[in-house]
Amino acid sequence: AGPAAAGRRAAQAQRVWATPPEGASEFEEASNLLAETPDAVTTSGSGQLTPQGHVAVAVDSGGSYGAEEEVEESDKTALLQEKQQPGFWTFGYYQSFFDVDTCQVLDRIRGSLLPRPGHNFVRHRLRNRPDLYGPFWICATLAFVLAVTGNLTLVLAQRRDPSIHYSPQFHKVTVAGITIYCYVWLVPLALWGFLQWRKRVRERVGPYTFLETVCVYGYSLFVFIPTVVLWLIPVPWLQWLFGALALALSAASLVFTLWPVVREDTRLVAAVLLSTVVLLHALLATGCKFYFFQPLPLEPLAPPPQATSLPLNLLPPPTPRSQVT
Repeated sequence: AGPAAAGRRAAQAQRVWATPPEGASEFEEASNLLAETPDAVTTSGSGQLTPQGHVAVAVDSGGSYGAEEEVEESDKTALLQEKQQPGFWTFGYYQSFFDVDTCQVLDRIRGSLLPRPGHNFVRHRLRNRPDLYGPFWICATLAFVLAVTGNLTLVLAQRRDPSIHYSPQFHKVTVAGITIYCYVWLVPLALWGFLQWRKRVRERVGPYTFLETVCVYGYSLFVFIPTVVLWLIPVPWLQWLFGALALALSAASLVFTLWPVVREDTRLVAAVLLSTVVLLHALLATGCKFYFFQPLPLEPLAPPPQATSLPLNLLPPPTPRSQVT
C-alpha cells in the first residue's frame, strides 16, 4: 500500500504544478490584448481605466474585462465643454452675478462700513465672487433717498420761513439716478483700464477684474445712505461733519482695497492714482450736498402801494353844510 499511495501523491503533485494559478490565464489574455493594442493601459483591482488611446482594457477584482472607446468621466467633460455658454446679451449671462444671499450682502456691507488697514475687501469679502445685486440696489436706494430728502429739506425750510417758494422737484430723481450709476460704472471702468495699461508696463501690477472694481465702488457708497438722511437736520456744521465722516469711511475702503494693487508700482503713480480716487469721491459727495440740499431763493415781496395825489380839477366839490335852524 505504501508504494501505491506514494504514486498517487506524486500524480496529484504533478497535476497541481501543471495547473496554472487562478488568474494566470486572465493576465496572459490581457497581455495578448495589450500586445495587439500597445497604446492601452491596464489597472488592476476595482479601479477604472485611464485610456491613452482608443482602446482601454480593464481587469477588476472579479476578473472581468472591458474595452470601450471613452470613459464615462471623459464623456461628461466633453459634454460640458460642448455646452454653449450664454451670450452677454442674454439674462442667463448676468444671472450668476445676482446669485448671492442676504448674509453675503450684509457681510460685504459690514466690510465697507468698517475698513481696516491690511484687510482687503476683494480677497476677504468678495472671495473672487463679485456680485451686482448689492451695488445695483445700493445705488438705487441712494438715488431715491437723495431726491426725497432734498425735497423734504425744502418743505421744512418753507415751514420755518413762509417767504421761501417751494414746488415739487421730481426731476431730482432722474438727476440722482444718472449721476450715481454713471459714477459707479464709468469711474471703475477708467480705473480698470488704467491698471490694465500699467500691468503691461510693470508686470508685477495685478489689477482686479472690472466687475470686482464695480462691486467695490458700489458697496463703498452705502455709508452715504444714512448720511443723507441725517442731512435733514437743519444745522449746517453738523451736516458737513456727517458728510466728512461718511467720505472718510468710504474713501478709506477704496484706498485700503486698491493699495495692494498699486503698491507694486512707482510711488508717484500710486500717489497720483489714490489721490485721484479720493478727489473724485469727494467731488461726488460735495456735489450732491450742494445740488440736492441748496435752499431756494426767497420769494421777492411786492412793494407796498404808495399814495398818489390827484390834480385839483379832479377833486370832488365840497358838500355844503346843512344850516341849523
